[in-house]
Amino acid sequence: MVNDYGEAAAEHRALTRTAGVLDLSFRSRLCLTGADRARFLHGQVTNQVQELTPGQGCYAALVTAKGKLVSDLNIFCLPEELLLDFEPGLSGTVTKRFEQYIIADDVQVVDVSPHYGLLSIQGPLSAAVLDGLELGAPLPRERLHSVAIHHETLGELHCANQPRGRQAGFDLFVPQPALASILDRLVQSARAHDGRPCGWQALEMIRIEAGQPRFGADMDETHLAPEAGLADRAISYSKGCYIGQEVIARIRTYGQVNKELRGLLLPDDLPELPARGAKLRQADREVGFVTSALASPAFRRNVALGYVHRSCNEPGTELQLITAQGPRKVQVVRLPFDLAVAEP
Repeated sequence: MVNDYGEAAAEHRALTRTAGVLDLSFRSRLCLTGADRARFLHGQVTNQVQELTPGQGCYAALVTAKGKLVSDLNIFCLPEELLLDFEPGLSGTVTKRFEQYIIADDVQVVDVSPHYGLLSIQGPLSAAVLDGLELGAPLPRERLHSVAIHHETLGELHCANQPRGRQAGFDLFVPQPALASILDRLVQSARAHDGRPCGWQALEMIRIEAGQPRFGADMDETHLAPEAGLADRAISYSKGCYIGQEVIARIRTYGQVNKELRGLLLPDDLPELPARGAKLRQADREVGFVTSALASPAFRRNVALGYVHRSCNEPGTELQLITAQGPRKVQVVRLPFDLAVAEP
């Protein structure tokens, strides 16, 4: 993905105040087809799948039998398939995991990323930007709901309600032959609303400001799903059995995890932001580490995401961030960040 188009700060302003267009085609996309697809996936992930009807979706985690993360997934129920959107570089791992458990099931796993690109429109005016394409279909109103759009010249598109920051946002799954054309039209429509194309750097800014963990940065295969703060969004405790369900249910019933993802308020006069893995201490004891840090344009202060031991992760707790210049005070806060947004 393009890192930036020359002015990351302006791109951040577009994503938070007007609208920004992002090409996310580097992300992984799989489809599950076959008559048993919903039942099969329901038994693989942490959230409800079998009850989804076409046009609905959910966010879920794929975990091992020991409850450790394999990937997080955005799941969209389409009329004839289940579409999965997740972080790049994991298609092989996720496909291998599914195929390991497909025995007598009527399920096929198809990598659709060569056939469908992914464009995203983020910001408070994102709906108006999409309206400029005149696709002839109402936009989905609820998060992770989607609509299929059958266009005479562009082909079959799927539009999903998918905020990737604190503002509204939509993802558009586009046939590869139409990708360049639609991207150009989206950028033109965004510019008509004082928006612009945006890159990876601005996307990471709005993600961190929203307190959303990213697989590969704030969570990985060493973490349990509840540690990464996924319980409210990605885990159903009322569904039937799935791989890893016993471990996750036991955590909820009998005890807490040892560490959890938290927000951190950093000093504003740091000479540089902490790198991933920077240590957090309380007194003479190491109690956590930083995963993502940002000099936030929206909050006009330094913030971070990080894991903190359960003994000292209550909001308001003060810890020490270990820096090259010595220890600095940081404060633990809940996610998402409850901070005032600075005026333009």
